Amino acid sequence: MSNRALDKKGRWRYITVSFRASREESEAINEAVHLSGLTKQDYIINKLLNREVIVAKSPRTYVLLKDKMDDIIHQLKRIKSSGDCSEEFLETIKYVSNIYTKTKGE
Repeated sequence: MSNRALDKKGRWRYITVSFRASREESEAINEAVHLSGLTKQDYIINKLLNREVIVAKSPRTYVLLKDKMDDIIHQLKRIKSSGDCSEEFLETIKYVSNIYTKTKGE
């Protein structure tokens, strides 16, 4: 049995929920969590309960987002010459561009 933990909103969290994922799915989840600035627990709960994931605004998050955009640009240049693009990469582009558009507008 898990230890009981009181969260910031005064809720006791003592039930463990887990699932299996492929390496690619795990990497995609970890990347989305990393870019959101949230804890993995808060990110997954928000997504599973179909709540909007609000990116934690901070200089650290901005730098992570900028670095990810630079990586995407580098990958797109590589893909332009080879024509090779994975589904996971396209999902990452959609996710990052959505966050970037929202933060730029604010």
